[in-house]
Amino acid sequence: DDTGGLSPRLSGPLSFTSHEEEEDEEDEENEEEDGVGEELGEPLQATGEAAGVEDGGRCWGLWAGEARAAAPWGGDPSNEWGPAAERPGGSLLTRQLQELWRKSRGSLVPQRLLFEVTSASVVSDRSSKYVLYTIYLIRSGRFDKAPAAITRRYSDFERLNRRLRCRFGCDMAGIAFPRKRLRRNFTAETIAKRSRAFEQFLSHLHSIAEIRRSPEFLEFFFLQDLRAAQRLTCTGMYREALATWANAYRLQDRLGVCSSGRFLLTLAGLAVCHQELDELGEAHSCCEQALQLLEAQGSHPLLGPFLQAHVHLAWKVGKDKRRSEARLQDLREAGPPLHQQPTLKECLIKEPLE
Repeated sequence: DDTGGLSPRLSGPLSFTSHEEEEDEEDEENEEEDGVGEELGEPLQATGEAAGVEDGGRCWGLWAGEARAAAPWGGDPSNEWGPAAERPGGSLLTRQLQELWRKSRGSLVPQRLLFEVTSASVVSDRSSKYVLYTIYLIRSGRFDKAPAAITRRYSDFERLNRRLRCRFGCDMAGIAFPRKRLRRNFTAETIAKRSRAFEQFLSHLHSIAEIRRSPEFLEFFFLQDLRAAQRLTCTGMYREALATWANAYRLQDRLGVCSSGRFLLTLAGLAVCHQELDELGEAHSCCEQALQLLEAQGSHPLLGPFLQAHVHLAWKVGKDKRRSEARLQDLREAGPPLHQQPTLKECLIKEPLE
C-alpha cells in the first residue's frame, strides 16, 4: 500500500465530492492517472526544515490556539477590533495591542509555507475518470485574506515527481511519492491518504533550496494560471482573466519569486485587465510596482511599455508622471523610437509561455 512515509493525520478540513465511490473497479481501464505502478521514492525522512512543516495543519492549529490564549480579549488576535474598541477610550489600547501582536507574531513564529489540500472532487468525462485536488498555499504566522490556490490531479504530481527525479536524483532519493493503485482509487480513504501524502511531498520539496528555486517546481504552481490568463486576455474576457492573473500573482508572492520575468508579465496582465475594466487606479498601482522592480535594470523588453502605460494612467488619475516621462526620454535617446515598441497588451499577446 502507499502508506509509507505518511503521517497518521488523516483528519482536517478536507472535503470530498464524489457520488461514485465504489465504481472505480469498473472504470479502471478508462482511468488516465492510475494503474499498476511502483513506488518511486523511499519513505519521507522528516528532517531539518521539512520536519517542521510535515504536519502543517496541526502545527498551525497549535500555534493559533496558543496565540488566542495569549490574546488579552480571549479571541482571535488577528482580529482588527476587539471588545476594547467598543468601550469609550478603548481605541488606544486596541491599537497598542495590535502593534504588540504584529511584532510578536514576526518574532515568535518562523515564516514557513504550508501546503494544505482543502478539497478533492472526482471528475468523470468521456475517456477518463480522475480526482482533482485543491491545494492552498498558506504562510504560517500570517492571515491571508485572499489565499493562493491551485487545482491539480494525480498525473500533474506524477509529472513533477518524474521531472525532479531526473534532475535532482540525490535530493529526491529520500522523498516518498504515493504509488499508483490498481483498485479503489476513488474511495474517501484513498483520497485522504493521497491528500496528506501530497501535502508532505510538496512541503519536503519546498524545504530543499535547489528544488524550490527550480523551474520545474515553480512552473508546477503558476504556469497553468499564466497560460489561462493569457488566453482569457487575448479573447477579451478581462474579468475572468483578472481573477486568474491575481491568483498567479499570489502564488508567485508565496513562493518568493517576485523579481522574475514571469512576475513582471503577471503585473502587465493585471494592469491591462484593470485598465480595460476602467479600474485605472489599480492599473496605475500595478505599473508603479513593475517600475520599482525594473529600477535597477538598465533595459528590459517591458520597461518601455510599462513607462508608456504609467504616463498615460498617471495623467488619467491625476498622479505625478514626471519621473516616468524622464525615463522615457532617456529611452528615446538610447534606443529605437518608442512608437516601434509594442504596448503592454501586445506584449502579453506575443509572449510565449512554454
